Amino acid sequence: MRISKITIEEIKNYLHVYHAEDDKLIEAILVASKAFVKNYTGLPSEQLDISEDLSMAVFILSAELYDNRVYTVENTSVNPAIQAILNMHSVNLL
Repeated sequence: MRISKITIEEIKNYLHVYHAEDDKLIEAILVASKAFVKNYTGLPSEQLDISEDLSMAVFILSAELYDNRVYTVENTSVNPAIQAILNMHSVNLL
């Protein structure tokens, strides 16, 4: 699946959300998740669609953002699944 083709309905299905009450929130989460993946990897938008495994990072990150909507910071680590997928494609790692 291409990142550019991920829809709100697909994210809602992944989250098991079956109502429209959170649609605007989920839309914002989807935009933020795509931006996070793009900024973390340093890949241009057109290259994000080449590697379909990056879409899984968008789904996982969307679930994290939906489930954890409280602004508290306990640590600065990234979910290990997301980090592993994104590190395989990052061009801006030192």
